[in-house]
Amino acid sequence: MDETEKLQTHRRGSGVSTVYETLRNEIIELKLPPGSPIDEQQLSDRFALSRTPIREALVRLAAEGLITTLTNRATIVSNIDFLGLPEFFDALTLMYRVTTRLAAANHAESDIAAILVQQKAFETAVTNRDVLGMISTNRDFHIAIAQAGRNRYYVELFTRLLDEGRRILRLYYSSFNDVLPRQYVGEHEEMIRAIVERDVTLADKLASAHADQIVGQIRSYITADSRQNTKLAL
Repeated sequence: MDETEKLQTHRRGSGVSTVYETLRNEIIELKLPPGSPIDEQQLSDRFALSRTPIREALVRLAAEGLITTLTNRATIVSNIDFLGLPEFFDALTLMYRVTTRLAAANHAESDIAAILVQQKAFETAVTNRDVLGMISTNRDFHIAIAQAGRNRYYVELFTRLLDEGRRILRLYYSSFNDVLPRQYVGEHEEMIRAIVERDVTLADKLASAHADQIVGQIRSYITADSRQNTKLAL
């Protein structure tokens, strides 16, 4: 491969990353609502790129479940399965509990350091009202806990659930107008202390309460939003 080909490959790779990251963020932040059409030509014009890097970026988004190609070959932002939320919440709550319990039982000192790094990043994102930062650092915090539990199957399952739930978590932060109360940052800190002290029972209790708080807040927000939309439709 000569220098010209290398430069073109680099530019295409950079273009793919730019399109992917921009659209992913817009989808997670709900700036591109569920059901929104995705048009390759419009994206090509917007990013001043050929269709090839656009398609590569869309393949990555589809692999993450953020966009869907319909039977008529139209592409849309994937809908949020609100009817399936009870099952999702049950699975999420279970994973909060089991991973935190195992972290309390099995962690090494280096695991605590990794968890604290992610908690600090989460706290910084909360302070800065950086919603995308809150979503990503919250994910990384809980994955660090799962990794401390020493069960790779739970790590993989929890990662999948957290990734699938990114737009749901966006609704959680929206319910606070993106200003997360300090007490909810403190819930992470209490979980860390229980893990450090190897208090499996307390770790389980705190993780369960943490999950219940998040699930309850999201349900209340969705219900309130649904009522508001019904009023507007009258």
